[in-house]
Amino acid sequence: MRKIFIIAEAGINHNGDLGRALEMVDAAARSGADAVKFQTFKAEKVISRFAPKAEYQLKTTDARESQLEMARKLELDFAAFTQLHHRCRERRIQFLSTAFDSESIDFLAGLGLKTMKIPSGEITHLPYLRKMGGLGGKLIVSTGMADLREVEAALDVLLGAGMRKADITLLHCNTEYPTQMEDVNLRAMLTLQKAFGVDVGYSDHTPGIEVAVAAAALGAVVLEKHFTLDKALEGPDHRASLAPSELDALVKAVRNIEKALGDGVKKASPSESRNKPIARRSIVAARAIRRGEALTEENLAAKRPGTGVSPMEWDRALGSLAVRDFAADELIEL
Repeated sequence: MRKIFIIAEAGINHNGDLGRALEMVDAAARSGADAVKFQTFKAEKVISRFAPKAEYQLKTTDARESQLEMARKLELDFAAFTQLHHRCRERRIQFLSTAFDSESIDFLAGLGLKTMKIPSGEITHLPYLRKMGGLGGKLIVSTGMADLREVEAALDVLLGAGMRKADITLLHCNTEYPTQMEDVNLRAMLTLQKAFGVDVGYSDHTPGIEVAVAAAALGAVVLEKHFTLDKALEGPDHRASLAPSELDALVKAVRNIEKALGDGVKKASPSESRNKPIARRSIVAARAIRRGEALTEENLAAKRPGTGVSPMEWDRALGSLAVRDFAADELIEL
């Protein structure tokens, strides 16, 4: 079975502190996640000075500052991402980052990233999509806030720029932090798969780990989940993120789900095969039976163990003659 690709989303939860970001690489590597992902941007190239904050950002950051002012404090420079990339190689975890502007796209491509991530907010950004689609490699595309028509339009742009469907993974996502359970609509992940014939996954912003685990069971090939070193830190995403211990639990749970899904062939597993003779029944003598006596409903029964003639042979046994004497409860031979 294909291994589920688990992305530990560090995002901007480093709060602009490179030291904390490096610690997050270490925590993600310890968890067993496949990749740790950051966000690379030049705030002035992404956000205008007139852009308001989202409601959840007003609740978790200084309400007096603008979205641009908030983002400036969360920005890391390219030199910092070079260090993070190196730390990921040391810790043997894949480095990923979402680029939000053209300069950042070029920088990350220059690091040799073979997989790039398109965030939900850029799915209607035509010049951005064309540039990302022309990179080659693989693309993971979050679809939060989008309907099927918008997803289809974005895919058309990416394919027109040179991408192959086989190299695109669509992530179902709800862009609210945290996402309420009634807004998850996890079945939409399967709708994306059916509608576009691409790999699908899920980017999770719900509290806890159960929805991400459910997505794994439904067939996600990529799972993304925000984490933080400290949920009490000021910042827009910390409260909707997992603590390191929760990230560990998520990875462990998803790996267990991978094992549990199996190959889909309905058969007895090696471990349960030894229980067949214990749990199943055989045809036995309901009372003492003499040799040559006819076998009937009255002198036969079905009891454990299942080491003799199966009760599925009941009709064949009825009316035949006992081949020898049988004591009560003894396995019948035909």
